[in-house]
Amino acid sequence: MNYNIIEKTPFKTIVFDFDGTLAQLNIDFSNMHRCVIDLIAGFDVNPGGLENLFVLEMIEAGRKLIALSHPGQETVFLKNAYELIRNIEIEGAKRGKLFDGTEEMMNELKTHNIKIGVVTRNCIDAVKILCPRIEDFCGAVITREATRKVKPNPEQLKIALKELDADPAHTAMVGDHPMDISTGKDVGTYTIGVLTGYADENLLRKAGADIILDNATKVTELISRQGKAKILTTGIYWIFRGLKFEPDAEIGQKGTLCKGLD
Repeated sequence: MNYNIIEKTPFKTIVFDFDGTLAQLNIDFSNMHRCVIDLIAGFDVNPGGLENLFVLEMIEAGRKLIALSHPGQETVFLKNAYELIRNIEIEGAKRGKLFDGTEEMMNELKTHNIKIGVVTRNCIDAVKILCPRIEDFCGAVITREATRKVKPNPEQLKIALKELDADPAHTAMVGDHPMDISTGKDVGTYTIGVLTGYADENLLRKAGADIILDNATKVTELISRQGKAKILTTGIYWIFRGLKFEPDAEIGQKGTLCKGLD
């Protein structure tokens, strides 16, 4: 883990992906793909070549094809397509749950005055089924209803940072998918991959994750670490000023603190 990042650039804002990061990934994407393909074909359009797209990108590509072949029908298609995937997402949410410790982790981040956001391609209704208090914890919850330009387009994360009044240089984007990592990098944030969803460590490293954690609740350990680094830096400053430094008893003497940060 690259701890130097934490000590050089303290995180003031953490933005999380949702499914696979804060909550179990229970969406049946295979069924969702099939249903959207069938819906496109139902408008007498050949969906060939769209099978490998992510669902939202598939819907957009289908909209364009239908607009070319049957002008005006693309609005009907969009309404039906988004209702279809919303129903599947809600069913998945009803079978899912937040990962253990998620709410406690967000509460702890708030005690450290860390701004919290969520950026997800999911719908707001599914998110609130899994986390009814999401807006109590987060200053920004940006679901796909907020923008057509969802991850990996950087626009969705930019909206979250604007709502949070956050500097990308002091923000970490946390997610289980390579698109979370690429989105963060495109916006200029640090990136943290978690091993609780789509990708394994190798995929996240290939995507360029700055840090990889077993799960999102480990973020609190990073914040605690950066707090100790700040205390150490402050102590060294006063030592050089020729003043007596008395470290917090809970942290221990200077030698112990340094060892903990090796």
